[in-house]
Amino acid sequence: MGLEEYLALWCGAFGTVALVGYGRSLAGLTPAQRAVRVMGRIERVREPRHGSSQRDGIPVVVSFQDPSTGQEFTVTNDADHGERITAAWTGREVGVRYPRGRPHAYQFVGDLWAGRRGLGWPNFAVFLIYAGLVVFAAIDWGWPWALIGFGGPWTVSGMFYLPQNARVVNRRIDALTSQPPVPGRVIAVLTDTSTDADGDTMTSSTPVITFTTHEGTSVIAYCPDGRPDPVKSHGRDVTIHYSPDDPAVFTPDLAAESRSRSLDTAFSVVALLLGVAAVVVGVVLL
Repeated sequence: MGLEEYLALWCGAFGTVALVGYGRSLAGLTPAQRAVRVMGRIERVREPRHGSSQRDGIPVVVSFQDPSTGQEFTVTNDADHGERITAAWTGREVGVRYPRGRPHAYQFVGDLWAGRRGLGWPNFAVFLIYAGLVVFAAIDWGWPWALIGFGGPWTVSGMFYLPQNARVVNRRIDALTSQPPVPGRVIAVLTDTSTDADGDTMTSSTPVITFTTHEGTSVIAYCPDGRPDPVKSHGRDVTIHYSPDDPAVFTPDLAAESRSRSLDTAFSVVALLLGVAAVVVGVVLL
């Protein structure tokens, strides 16, 4: 087969996947659309054991109600039940998703409505079709088309992402500095060990802090990365800046938070400029 036949086969296969996926979504038949999504409430929070693993999240007891039957369920996150809960307090709402009629197969989710239309695989199939077309154009018409084909969408997405990210960063910093900080304390350091493909052992340490908001809410949360000497931080006092609207948004180092967000913005700008440069170079070389 020639290059055109391979391209037709590629586009036909993934086009079928995309059409079937979009058709199921329009008909409301994807597993994501059929799943039940409810808000649960944290009833109890237990401090993680010092030296244990951070993979399971903060131990909590959550209650939720099945809307189809009205039955109440009280569950824990002590097994593989979706996303980790890394910040918890009594009364906090958490997303719970499960297959219809199977509430015991619950999964905790951070964003309850993310992926609710089940379009992940169809969208990925469309991306593969586009990638195949760009590769074909680069081989058949010349490699500058690869720069244009991939640099164009990269630039467009960067132009939308950059101002949106800047607004999110500004709102976050404003929220963290909107009121005086509160005292906190490192109550545990969680340790995980892994081995890479070369047999080298890597150890990561995650401090767990507790603090009480000005409103009287007692929060237990994994500390953000970047704390100095986290292994020896057990029992250390810290100062916490947090968002009054969501105590899960906090930082023990406001200056480091500002530097990190500025660095993220700088990387986004560089990525956008690389996309623009790829398109310009591709056009010039045509």
